Amino acid sequence: MNSHDAQHLENSDKMVQDRIENMSATNAVNPELTLILIGNKNSIEIGSKNILLDHDQAIHEKEFSSRLYDLLGRQISVINMLGFPSIDTFPEIPEDCAFILLVSNDQHENQYTSGMQWLEKTLGKEHSSYVMTVVTHDDSEEICESEIQKLKAKSSFSEKRNHTCTRSMTDINEIISLLQKIDAMVFESRRMTEGKETNLDETLRTGQKKESENKLKASFDGEDSDMNDDSREQSKEAGQKKSETETTEQDDGKGLEMNDEDRGKKSGINTWEPSQESKILQQHSSTQPFIISGALHMNWNKEKPLYNSSAEQERMLIKETEMLFERLELTNKWSPAEFLKIGPPIKQTNEVSEKDLVCTFLQRLWTLDYRARYIPVRQITSDVSNSKAVLVSKNKNTGKGDFSALYSTNTESDQSKKNHVHPMDVQMAVFHCSDSFFKQKMITKLSQCQYALPLLVPDPHTTNLECPLWTFRQITKTWKISTNKENAITVTIKSMPIYKAEIPMVSFFRLGSMSLSKSQLMNALVNDRHDTFFHRNCKGSTKSRHLMDGVAEIAWYCPAGKDNDFFTDCIAFCNLHGDSLAIGKQREILTEMSSVIVVLIPALEKSQESSAVIESLYKSSKPLIILNADNDCSAVQMEPQKYKLGLKERSQSDVSEELKKIIKSLLSEPHTSFRLETMAKVSGIIVDEDQKICQNGKSAAMEIVELIEKMDVAKIKKKYLPCQGQLWSNWCKINKELHHLKGDIEKKKGQKIQELMKLREKQCDVSDSKLMRSFTQSLQSLPPKEREYFLTWTQILIDALSTDDLSSILQNYDETWSEVLVLKKKHDKSAQLKHKQTELELLSQKLQSATFGLEHIFREMGQIYEAHKSLKKPSLGQQPDWTKYPELAADLMISGHPMELMDGDAGHVPLIWISNLLQEVIKKLGDQRVFVLSVLGVQSSGKSTMLNAMFAVSAGRCTKGAYMQLVKLSEENKDEYQFDYILVVDTEGLRALELAGNATLHHDNELATFVVGLGNMTLINILGENPADMQDILQIVVQAFMRMKKVKLSPSCVFVHQNVTDITAAEKNMDGKRRLQEKLDKMAQLAAKEEVCDVEYFSDVIAFDVQKDVKYFAQLWEGSPPMAPPNPGYSESVQELKSIILSKAKQSTGITLSHFSTKIQDLWNALMNEHFVFSFKNTQEISVYRKLEVQYGNWTWALRSEMLNIENQLHPRIEKGQLDKVELSYLNEEMAKTYEEVTKSISTHFEDDKDKEMLVQWRGRFETKIKEFHDDLVRGVKRKLDELIQQNNARKMLGKKKTEFENNLLQMSKELAHQLKCIDDEEELKAQFSTVWSHWVKELTSATKPIENIKLEEDQHLVLQELGVEWGLIDESKRSKKYKNLSERGDYSDYITMKKSIGGVWKLVKMAFVPHEEQELIRSFINEVEQKCVAAIKSKPVATRGFTSTYLKEVAQNIKSEIETMESQRNYVFKKEFTVELSLYVFDRAEGWLLNSHKIYRDNNDALTYLDNKKNEYYNIFRSFCKGSSSAVVFGEIMCEKLKVSAVESVCNKTGVHIAGEMMCSFPAFSENRLKLEKHVLASLAEKEDFSRFISYIRNPRAQVEAFIKEEVKKYMFTTQKVKVQTILKKNIEDITRVISQALFEATEKFKHRKGNIEKWVEEFSSKLKPKLTLDTISCQNFSDINNFEFLKEEIEKGLKSITTEMSKLSLEKVNNCRQKPDQILIDQLCNCCWERCPFCAAVCTNTVKDHSPEKHSVPFHRPNGVNGRRYKGTVEPIIDFCTMLVASDRRFCPNESNWTVPYKQYLSAGGKFASWSITTDASMLAYWKWFICHFQKELENYYDLKFQGSGEIPWHWRNFSKKDAIESLDEMCSL
Repeated sequence: MNSHDAQHLENSDKMVQDRIENMSATNAVNPELTLILIGNKNSIEIGSKNILLDHDQAIHEKEFSSRLYDLLGRQISVINMLGFPSIDTFPEIPEDCAFILLVSNDQHENQYTSGMQWLEKTLGKEHSSYVMTVVTHDDSEEICESEIQKLKAKSSFSEKRNHTCTRSMTDINEIISLLQKIDAMVFESRRMTEGKETNLDETLRTGQKKESENKLKASFDGEDSDMNDDSREQSKEAGQKKSETETTEQDDGKGLEMNDEDRGKKSGINTWEPSQESKILQQHSSTQPFIISGALHMNWNKEKPLYNSSAEQERMLIKETEMLFERLELTNKWSPAEFLKIGPPIKQTNEVSEKDLVCTFLQRLWTLDYRARYIPVRQITSDVSNSKAVLVSKNKNTGKGDFSALYSTNTESDQSKKNHVHPMDVQMAVFHCSDSFFKQKMITKLSQCQYALPLLVPDPHTTNLECPLWTFRQITKTWKISTNKENAITVTIKSMPIYKAEIPMVSFFRLGSMSLSKSQLMNALVNDRHDTFFHRNCKGSTKSRHLMDGVAEIAWYCPAGKDNDFFTDCIAFCNLHGDSLAIGKQREILTEMSSVIVVLIPALEKSQESSAVIESLYKSSKPLIILNADNDCSAVQMEPQKYKLGLKERSQSDVSEELKKIIKSLLSEPHTSFRLETMAKVSGIIVDEDQKICQNGKSAAMEIVELIEKMDVAKIKKKYLPCQGQLWSNWCKINKELHHLKGDIEKKKGQKIQELMKLREKQCDVSDSKLMRSFTQSLQSLPPKEREYFLTWTQILIDALSTDDLSSILQNYDETWSEVLVLKKKHDKSAQLKHKQTELELLSQKLQSATFGLEHIFREMGQIYEAHKSLKKPSLGQQPDWTKYPELAADLMISGHPMELMDGDAGHVPLIWISNLLQEVIKKLGDQRVFVLSVLGVQSSGKSTMLNAMFAVSAGRCTKGAYMQLVKLSEENKDEYQFDYILVVDTEGLRALELAGNATLHHDNELATFVVGLGNMTLINILGENPADMQDILQIVVQAFMRMKKVKLSPSCVFVHQNVTDITAAEKNMDGKRRLQEKLDKMAQLAAKEEVCDVEYFSDVIAFDVQKDVKYFAQLWEGSPPMAPPNPGYSESVQELKSIILSKAKQSTGITLSHFSTKIQDLWNALMNEHFVFSFKNTQEISVYRKLEVQYGNWTWALRSEMLNIENQLHPRIEKGQLDKVELSYLNEEMAKTYEEVTKSISTHFEDDKDKEMLVQWRGRFETKIKEFHDDLVRGVKRKLDELIQQNNARKMLGKKKTEFENNLLQMSKELAHQLKCIDDEEELKAQFSTVWSHWVKELTSATKPIENIKLEEDQHLVLQELGVEWGLIDESKRSKKYKNLSERGDYSDYITMKKSIGGVWKLVKMAFVPHEEQELIRSFINEVEQKCVAAIKSKPVATRGFTSTYLKEVAQNIKSEIETMESQRNYVFKKEFTVELSLYVFDRAEGWLLNSHKIYRDNNDALTYLDNKKNEYYNIFRSFCKGSSSAVVFGEIMCEKLKVSAVESVCNKTGVHIAGEMMCSFPAFSENRLKLEKHVLASLAEKEDFSRFISYIRNPRAQVEAFIKEEVKKYMFTTQKVKVQTILKKNIEDITRVISQALFEATEKFKHRKGNIEKWVEEFSSKLKPKLTLDTISCQNFSDINNFEFLKEEIEKGLKSITTEMSKLSLEKVNNCRQKPDQILIDQLCNCCWERCPFCAAVCTNTVKDHSPEKHSVPFHRPNGVNGRRYKGTVEPIIDFCTMLVASDRRFCPNESNWTVPYKQYLSAGGKFASWSITTDASMLAYWKWFICHFQKELENYYDLKFQGSGEIPWHWRNFSKKDAIESLDEMCSL
């Protein structure tokens, strides 16, 4: 058996035992039962193992079942009447019986019908409601579902009276379940038969004697029963009778307990020895507590009974308890994780249903509503319409005015009305059905509500007594002790965990039954305005109470240090509920632990049952106060510390006042003290903390505490948490300085980075502290539940250590602060004031050092992780694995623990730690959506209390910094929202006292901006309504919202006014809202000035409705602390606010956890810089936009590739003269389907993407861009095809001649072949043909003039000479070829001469130095002129009309004109050399286009060229005729030649498009967006290390990118993916061959059975080839004799094989040179983007969209300005700073070489190109360009004539970067 099977068996056995004991516990109140088996005999296997029927010998006879008795301890008889026997054989049918109708599987309906008919016919219909239908089946058989449905359709069938089990009936679980159902059936049937709803007590007493009922009723007489005098007296008499009958069982009042055997005898149940089977079961479960109703832990026979009652009564109480839990629907254990999920809002109705009672109680308790105890329950009656508020007497024998009925004692009661559940039963039921952590939270909440807490709790199902010590561990009490010394009153504050407090305890007992409420009397002593102890007169009290008797509750009186305090020190009051005579064990324990004992008795007489107890207490040394209900005397001191006080006919206030005096007096003398922790040592009780799981957690926590328990608490952090102290503080300081550098930025930056690394190294060196090792090991190794105990114990024990020290420091701080204020009021500026202020500062530092909790340990984990991660240190074997820290923290965060987001001490966000922590959370939960709720407010304004009451979240102690906590939505609530969690960000208070001066304002602004930016909604918490108090916080908050608006973040906000005196006054609230609106508007206007924004109202900044978004809160306490309970109005306000938040949240989609993580990074990085708005970079938005760019590329490629296919179909048709017009509408039609698919894809992306909320801002723009792209594409192809048509039109003359030429040539070839038939020699044939061909050509072209080649070299010389340029200057430039790289030159000073005015006359002087800006201007001028001139040349009709030198003359004139215009605007002129070189540069750029265009013109229009191209074709025809081939054979050869030309062209073009498409999809550099392409270009440049290529990229990035694309395509086609490309080519060849074969077949088939000539056949064949292939026009004039098309087809097929073979050998070079070149296609696609360059460093904008306005130009990483040749003005020192650092500096620049300067921080104000760029501050800069500068330092110095010295010196740390680092850093560029 494997471990899984064993576990399963163990669980199964345990469940069986639980259910057996569950039934056993109820047997005392269940009567004897007879089971009558009826039905089909074959439906059951009767045998020795059958639990229900182990033999069939005694047929039809009643037989006692020993098997069932052994198993369940219950008397059950069985009558076997299977087989439907006749009436004669019937035994006597007992009264208490139930029928089991057994039916076989698959025969449900038939056997059920026959069985019921037999029963009703034989015994009568009245028995039908006592029939349990049992469907039996074999072990391996499934229940027939269809038969079940048929059964359900029958009116007589009831699902409640239905059961299934195996035919063998050997399964104990099945039998127990069957008997439980039978019990329920019998009970229900009897209730219905009697015609009324039996009440609970009657139900439990079914079958018992009347005497037993009276006896049991008497046992329920308790102190809080709400009975009238008559019933109380009856109860008292019953109690006395009971006492008399039980005197033999007691011995001097001590025989209150019985053993198990006695219990059995007294209850009238036979004692029995369990069978071997049940013994095994009991042994199996002896170590395991078992569960009733899935909730209650029970353990039998561990202790003797706590009550003076019989076993029968105990079992009845257990049954009552069970019924209570069922009524409250408490079937599962409560745990914090389940309850604290955000569920539906609390129902604010007056009444709730009983099933909602528990949830409502808990929800209200969690919101600190002490009215949680007083929840009215809605009564459910059978006839709602006839229900009456007051019962009407049924006595009809009395007439009007007859008063006899009035005095009648038998007034009816409402028997149908069930008592509602006692409020304390609800509380205790929840307590019993909760796990330890939920109990702890619940008790803590009860304590906050100033309620008494359970100290001793009897288990309702066992004899155990439990002390829930664990539940007190997180309760802290604070009080003030006022002492008078030398006429000066000193108030001392005490604050400590209550379990540690050594204080006196006063215990109250009741002996016997009394009319006075003990609990009510105690309330007058503890808090006379609040019911600390629940009593009989409280709202909702009932006479039935099940779970409170025997419970001892404790409460504390805490003085406020005022004159009206009841007592001067903290006192515990303990209340033992119930009659203490019957609960001696609790009484004895409390007597031992108490300082004073107060006993309430009905009468003080020796004959009383209580006399022995009184006598014992009187003799003890404990102070005793006896309260006698039968005496009216005042307080009497009988002996020292022994008092007696009468209660009869005395007011409660008198009694309470006397009691106070006595207690005060007693406690002023020496007395014993009580400490909660000592309860763990009391014998005879179970302490919840003794559980092994709890002890394991405590042991692990003690390992940590033992390290620090004897240390000065202020030194703990320094020794054991060194990473977060001064080291972390220094790191934060330097990191902030890094963002505010001045002077030599790069040098200082290098120094700062080195300092940061050193600090990280120091952190690593000290990171292995023993405390941290122990803590992290425990976190890793402990199971989840033990880990939770470990963390809670750690916090509890740490708090206990620091309590005294912190109290002392706070007391000293308070005193010193008071002294400083006094001195300030006196305007005392003496040394004493300075001394006190210094002392105060030291105390503040000491307070910070002494504050120590779990959050500091987690902070240390974060710092250890950050230090190691920054240095990339491996985790050593001896040290803890720091890489696991985020995972450990993630587990805790998921379980609900708060995690520190911003370090409150250092005021810094540990970004590395937080991002990795959230990444681990995402790994575990998935990238869930969260609604982020941020809270801001003034310090101590109740933010954290409000959050805790609203969402049960807490950062622990006084919040410092910012904490984040996940709160899950409940399952029933999840469907209403678009997110899964609420992530609460709680912050420290603004204007914190610990901070001072300007630092306060900066810190507050920083914090507010950070949390407002993070939140989907921000709660602004304001204390009170004073506008002066509000002003500071409102200004901070409004400015934060203003910043969010400017960076396009739009959170919502709600204002909360706490501590408002009268929240119900509508007029006052309206006035308050008006004043708030005015204040917000004013603050918005002030903030607008500071943030340079046009805003008039607050609603201009953020969507805000003052009527809906402002909430007024009542004050938290109902009275004065520390004894005041929370104000119920506060709880209502919390619930209303929660509803507002959740209703607003419904409209939000929240954000993903990954987005939240990047948002933290973005906000914090921006806050580090001086100008938040300019520095903010929305990483998530950038990431989403880049993904959109990739999609944009896919959409545009889909359109482009389809357009290319359409072009490839139309181009050959136009070229071959078969199409002379292309309409725009036709092209749009052809594109319609693809365009529709693309637009659908766009809609799907914007509507379904997970980031659709962010994408929506770009939707309209991108839809427009795609439409524009489509339209441009269509117009571009139309233009291209129109040009082709024009070319065709221009060569129409030649076209006409071509047909004539071809016909003549064909005829001449035929004739010549006929003449030379006898020649067989190939060479001779060729020679003969060549001779004749020359003659033919001369003859055919005699009337046409040949077109000559153009001579560009000569034309260029002539044009420049005409401009006045010397021939030698032109020749020199041509030979040197310097003009070819004119735009990439580093220095243009040789080309210009300075204009200088000397004595009023302008003279030209040599310019020694040309500023960088001017150099760049000249370069821009060159590029601009080149683009204009080349565009002008390309507009000329060279391809259609040929070339003329006039075109070059126009260009040369334009260049001269542009130069003159430039010179007029500058203070210099260009030398003649510049004009020459610029002209040659432009001619060089246009040369390729001119030559190609002229070639097209010549090929299309020159007859001689045309005929030269046809020579080989006609030689082949001639040779065929010579060989005697028929016309069909020759025509076939001609057709094949035409097919070959068209097929090759089609295949090459199609392959070109396919290769481009394949690379667009799979080639990394081309498959994504523009930025990825940039990355690969830069990587390629670095790999080659070619400076000239770099310069080409820097000067003309587009040209270099185009060169890169060409190079990569070539590499892809001819090396890396050659096989793939050949496969594509092969497939296209196969496709075109298939098209030709199919067309050939179809054309020939058509003319098989019809007449047709060769022209018709050619026409049909050509049409079948379209649109895949277009044949050139074929003249059929000489082949009219062909009529055997089948033969022709065969000839063409022979040639087709040859063509296919030839095409299969096509070179990839030919593909690369076809019309649709793959590299050109990719250039057109990829370079159709933005090419704008940064005005400082010339980095290229990486936006994939060409015109992306209104989005500004941007690039993820800029370059050092020196890369572009920029230098410091008047020096040769390059600017080595990056733009991203410059815009954060205090430096200035001169825009466009003007004399005025602009601060870099305000670069946008320079206008023009500067204003079109977005340059965000960024301290992390690309290593790539640092490596480039170091590697090419000399080349750069030579090229730009610079020196890397002085301010331009290269920082030393740049030289550490290798080429590998440079290339790897490009990944970082793409990740942002």
